[in-house]
Amino acid sequence: MSYNKEWTLFLDRDGVINKELRDDYVTRWEDFIFEDGALNAIAKLSEMFGRIIIVTNQRGIGINKMTEDDLNAIHQQMQYEIQNAGGKIDAIYYAPSADRSDIRRKPNPTMAFESKNNFPEIDLTKSIIVGNSISDMEFGRNSGMKTIYIDEKKKFGGIKTEVMDEIHNSLRDWTNSL
Repeated sequence: MSYNKEWTLFLDRDGVINKELRDDYVTRWEDFIFEDGALNAIAKLSEMFGRIIIVTNQRGIGINKMTEDDLNAIHQQMQYEIQNAGGKIDAIYYAPSADRSDIRRKPNPTMAFESKNNFPEIDLTKSIIVGNSISDMEFGRNSGMKTIYIDEKKKFGGIKTEVMDEIHNSLRDWTNSL
């Protein structure tokens, strides 16, 4: 499949852009470690896609492990590093609730619809979600997007399920396949 500036790329954060902490949350910049090759991948993807948007569940806020100010500080530094590497992020949407049924949380499509509202040129049928959870894939399906599963934990051993259009080991691997 070929992509161009008409396409929008939605990225999950933890486990795709940065290393996901085991049984914990990234609550400060010192805990944020980019996945291998993620910065270069985002720079390359920035040249291909019209928009790049991060959509992330941030339950750590809802359970008082961090504040929205903490999250914003992490995202500010993350964007600085991405820009220094030649990439861009157009917007970041997050769901802070601890309630897994909250309408903003993935797999609900609320963050996709918010992004379309803020960027009316987005066509969700010309959009992709890259994520490392089934809820990311369901978010994509619920929004009408193509889905790319990042199997960094090797849960699926390269075998995709019905909610995955493609499966790759990392954002870098997917980007290199384009």
